[in-house]
Amino acid sequence: MSNTASTGTPMAAGPLTRAVLEIDEYVSGLGWDQPARLFALVDTAQLRSQEPGLAKRLGIGDDAADGALTPIEQDELPAGTPLDEFLGTIAWPDAVAGCALSVERLMLPPSAEASVPDGLDEEHLAKWVAEHPERQEVRMTVAVLRGGKRESALRLREKDSATEVLTGSDLVPGLAEALTATFAE
Repeated sequence: MSNTASTGTPMAAGPLTRAVLEIDEYVSGLGWDQPARLFALVDTAQLRSQEPGLAKRLGIGDDAADGALTPIEQDELPAGTPLDEFLGTIAWPDAVAGCALSVERLMLPPSAEASVPDGLDEEHLAKWVAEHPERQEVRMTVAVLRGGKRESALRLREKDSATEVLTGSDLVPGLAEALTATFAE
């Protein structure tokens, strides 16, 4: 991934927002129908001073903004393991300031939620949503810092453009809480 200063990410945004948008841009470049991707977020200045070789390989120069965060993609998530179970196995080293996850899901507009049949188990609910005519594919990128700060970016497949990415701290609260839990002692 490239340095945040060289992307289209607005420099006026805070470091966590810039990191989320950088990850969204990177994953967007890989296309849709991708597996979930996990990233460690590290302080860019610390990375430059403690791991200069890695910083150079990542294209991080001396021009990074104060407090900038560098996303580092982790190994692929194990296939067949539910996301919540996998996240429960993570323990981050102290050098990791935060983490982020990018995942694709199907969602329904609020107007369709009232028509969800009662009593569906998870498998049948997923099938029902996948067959619903108003379903939309969305890529969610959620990042959290050790202190609890969070940020999210949502990109709809039908509006797949960097100018159409929605950001906010509470767009995907459940996933943000699950990621925050990976820093619990």
